Amino acid sequence: MAAERGAWICFEDEAGHTLRPPKARTWARRGRTPIIPVSGKGSGRISVAGLLCVKPGQRPRLLYRIKVHRRRKGERRSFAETDYIALLDAAHQHLKAPIVVIWDNLNTHISAVMRELAAARDWLHVVQLPAYAPELNPTEGVWSHVKRSLGNLAATGVDHLAAVVRNRLKRIQYRPDLLTSFLDRTGLNLDPEPP
Repeated sequence: MAAERGAWICFEDEAGHTLRPPKARTWARRGRTPIIPVSGKGSGRISVAGLLCVKPGQRPRLLYRIKVHRRRKGERRSFAETDYIALLDAAHQHLKAPIVVIWDNLNTHISAVMRELAAARDWLHVVQLPAYAPELNPTEGVWSHVKRSLGNLAATGVDHLAAVVRNRLKRIQYRPDLLTSFLDRTGLNLDPEPP
């Protein structure tokens, strides 16, 4: 289907980061316990929605959006349907081709509003992953790679954390071999079969 339409296959997933750093191995001089300073100031978190886009004969692409949540009253704590569709619209403009988006069964992915928004775009085809199948989504590998690189990071605030995550994602964008390895790890074969 994707090959017939000349479409990109885009795997979508989201991740969240807080000011509490993920634990990672570290080192210190013998006899000295390593101490990682963590700022107690401020609160908030960031959400990241990403698309790992692949097409046979093209280098893979990573597109993403970051949303900062400052824990203000009435503020939404995650991406809305309009945020996801804006990401897909931007991907369509960037890739200049139809898109087959593959994502999980998150409530905003399967809502009536999202179905209506997706149906209004003739260049978009949506495929749902089976329930509880993160191993089939290569974007999970992106989040794992980013979280490992944030180990023991003591961010000074939510804006600092967002800048660091943006920097890590930008580095991954310029490593097509790494993006390919995330896809290879799923075991999925996206090459079109000969007629």
